[in-house]
Order: sequence, then C-alpha cells, then structure tokens
Amino acid sequence: MNKKGLAILMRTRMRPGEPSKLALSPLADQANEMRAENKGNQSAGSSMGDGGGEGNRVLSPSSNNMRAFEQVRESMHSAISMNKTEVLDTVLSDFSEGYFSLSPENRRKLLLILAKEYDLNRVQVRQLINQYLSLELPKGDGAQGDTVEEEGLLSTFYRIERNLRHSLQPLYEVLFERLNTHPGGLKFLSILRADILCILAEDNIASLRALDSYLKEKLSTWLSPATLELHQITWDDSASLLEKIVAYEAVHPISNLIDLKRRLGVGRRCFGYIHPAIPGEPLIFIEVALLKNVAQTIQEVLWDNPPTPEHEATCALFYSISSTQPGLAGINLGKFLIKRVVTLLKKDMPQISTFATLSPIPGFMQWLLSKLASQSKLAELEASSHPSADRSTSSFWENILKQEEESALLSLSEEFAAMNNGMEVMLHILTSKNHDWKNSPELLAVLKPPLMRLCARYLLQEKKRGKALDSVANFHLQNGAMVQRINWMADRSEKGLQQSGGIMVNYVYRLGNIEEYAQSYFSTGHIHASPDLLHQLENVDVQGNGDE
Repeated sequence: MNKKGLAILMRTRMRPGEPSKLALSPLADQANEMRAENKGNQSAGSSMGDGGGEGNRVLSPSSNNMRAFEQVRESMHSAISMNKTEVLDTVLSDFSEGYFSLSPENRRKLLLILAKEYDLNRVQVRQLINQYLSLELPKGDGAQGDTVEEEGLLSTFYRIERNLRHSLQPLYEVLFERLNTHPGGLKFLSILRADILCILAEDNIASLRALDSYLKEKLSTWLSPATLELHQITWDDSASLLEKIVAYEAVHPISNLIDLKRRLGVGRRCFGYIHPAIPGEPLIFIEVALLKNVAQTIQEVLWDNPPTPEHEATCALFYSISSTQPGLAGINLGKFLIKRVVTLLKKDMPQISTFATLSPIPGFMQWLLSKLASQSKLAELEASSHPSADRSTSSFWENILKQEEESALLSLSEEFAAMNNGMEVMLHILTSKNHDWKNSPELLAVLKPPLMRLCARYLLQEKKRGKALDSVANFHLQNGAMVQRINWMADRSEKGLQQSGGIMVNYVYRLGNIEEYAQSYFSTGHIHASPDLLHQLENVDVQGNGDE
C-alpha cells in the first residue's frame, strides 16, 4: 500500500456511521482474510468433488459447523501430542487457520476444552507429593551427604523433584511452546489470549483463568525487552505500518493524513517496540512532543503550529501510548518502552532536562458521579427519616463538597436552590446533555474548585488493593513517575469530558528518582506528588510529603 492508498483508506474509515475501529483493525482484517481464504478453499474443493451430481447429500450449516469444529479440535490434539517434527508445522498451520474459521461460540468451546482436558495431571502430582513427603530428610541441613547411603537418598529426592516439576506443567504448555517457534505463532497466541480475555470478562471460569495466567506468563518471557527492537516510526515507514498507527491510536484519535504527518514530523517523535516474529507491526508505540515547557492542554500539543524548534526544546512530553495487541493486556511493555525512549532522547538531545506526560484520567468521572449519586441519595433518605438529625455523625454520610462550594452551587439559579444539596446540583450539571456546562463561564467558575480538589483526591487517595484506583495513574506510578500537576479544561473533546471532566494530569519522570519512586510505590503504595498538588487537597490528610 502506498501513501495515496493510505489516504484513501483513512478517508473511508473516518466516515461517520462506519463500523467501529475494532472491527476495522488489522487484527480483525487478518482473521477475516484467513476466514475468507478458508471458505474459498472449501468452496473449490466442493466444486471439484461433487461434479454437479444430484445424488450428493447437502449438509446443513449446523452440521458443517460441527464438522469444522471437530477438525480443528483434532488438529489441536495432534499439535500437542505429535512427535513427528517433519509434519508438525503443517499441523500447527492447520490448527491456527482452522481456529479463525470457527464461530465465537465454537472458539469458546474449544478454549474450554483446551483449559480442562489438557491441564496438568493432578492425580500424578498428588502421588509424587506423597512420595516426597514419605522420604526421610538427610541428617543435618540437607546439604550434600558424606556417605553412600545419604547420596542415594539425595538422588531419590532429586528424581522426585524433577518428576514433580515436569508433572506441574500442563499439557497445553506444549501447544504454546510449539506455536511460539512456528511462523506467525506468536501473533496467533496473542489473538488466542485476546479471545480468552473476552470470555473471562463475561464469565470467570477457574480453568480458563488458569490457562490465561499460564499463557500470560509465557508471553511475558517471550516478549522480554531483550527480544524487542526499538524502532522510530517516521513518515518514511511503510503505509501498512502507518495504517496500524492510525488504527490503534487509543488516546487521541488521528483525524486525517495531515494530523498523522504532523505527529511524525518536526518537533515530534514516535517510537514502537517490534518483535522479529511479528515484523512490520509495533506491539506498542508512544508519541512524544518536544517542547519548551510541560504542556497543560492537549490542544497545544496536537495543534502546535509551527512546532517548537528542536534545538530550543527542553521538555520531552509523552502524550499518548497505545498497545496494538489486546492479547498482551497486563504485560507491561510500556514500562520498558518509556525507559528506552528516555535513554535514547537524552543521548540524542542532551538539552532535554524534563521528561513528563500529559495523561488522561479515565476513571475520574465514573468515580465522581457514583460518589455524588450515592451520597445525594443517602442525604435524601436520612433527611426524610431524621429531619433534625446531624448527618455528619453517620458512618456512611460524606459531604464531599466544602461549605463554600455547596453554597456557590445552590446559588446558581432558582432551579438549583430547590434541590436538596450541592452534590445533587453538581450531579445534575455534570450529567447534562452534550456537556452544556463547558460552554458556560459561570458554571465553569463554580465547578472548577471542587472538581480540581476532588480530582487531586482521586489521584492521590483513592486506592484499590493499596495502589492507585486510576489505571493510567497506576501505570505511571509503578514505572517510577511522580504526580506533578492537574490541568483544568485540558481536553475539551467528548472523550475527555466524559472521562475526566476535561481535566488532564502531568506525571514527571525524574531520572535520578525513577527506581526509588517505583520501589516505594510497589512496596507501600506511597505516591510522590508536588507540593502544589498536595495543596489542592488543603486540609485532607495524604500519604507522604510533597516532592520539590
């Protein structure tokens, strides 16, 4: 595909009313191509075999589906059990191509069979454990024995331990290992895991969860940084690679060819990790803007025209990081990508002294609206049940607004003054159609103080299992960043308003503190933040002190 073809393709995909980006992704295209090829081969075989005779029996669609499923199941079994290496590649190809021809229902059925029937042999594991426990430990600390008898006993230990290690490996490990060395097998495994994750999102099946955990562990090993090539993506790359950048940009969609060219031009960088087994397709990519200062809005990054001269830039701003493989979810390739890019930029551009992000806060509005709705309802119930009671004594009641914030909200109009409390007013405004509040200077002035304060609380205090509740915050914090600043009306797009009320956050990577910050976050959940951000919380107690 040339650049002209890419432009036509982009215009086609940007038309309103078209299918979703996921349906048009290269991953889906590959599956569709394999499926079409499979159908074509079946059709050709049928026309050659039946000769147009009237006596041939026509199978129903359900019979054909069942027959196709059994063939794929048989090829999967052969791929696991076969020892003839000379035909193994053919069997693996048959299995992977056959898998793409299956309906979603049959894929689910096949994956459940793989998870349950090709799991480890627990009877054998139990027997080996019992044998191990029946042995008498050598004298002393169990180190190398001095006598022939002790040497013999240790040999028995080693043998059972070796057999136990082997028995704890499920049979489907053979399939994964063989696919990994098969041409196209690594990409197929990532697609396979994407299907597993889709099933688990709807139904938490223990055997399938174990299968996913095992495959994730294998993929993490096979995709270690040592096996990945850092590639700078430029306008001179192939159109097929650039098309993937357009298709998989997950943070700030690329609107047209001019937008794409700007993101790859002067004052901009784009880097991706590429694996030799999946050539021409980055597994993950990051977009960087070279600026004089840390940007506060995404508009100044995407529409910086003319861009900052590169020799004047002192800040490398990471404004988008996207994965192209849904099946690699939970495998933190981004951590290694950011560190590699920081090292490369520092080497090529020594004047760059600040490495920061301008990041979305995808969970903020969901958390806030849920909080406002539940607390407003609780306030209403308690007021009707105990009109004279002091709600502040309730263990469930929490007015997340300050008194001056509540007064400002209730005094906006007569309509709002009739509502029960400021939280109800705020919920009403934030859920208005088309986010009308963003166009009202009066509403913006009243909403800014509570939204900025509550956003700081969300980022620094709201936790899940001791780590930041927000997924993007957790990603950067575990990579060693600190929370520097939150920015009002930084993303006025529909997505930005929906996710975070237009607020975005700057995380900063301080080269001398990355490992220290990552370790303290990992071990204690401590979040390093700037004094200015801590001041947003004012009298709210937060963990740790501000970092200058």
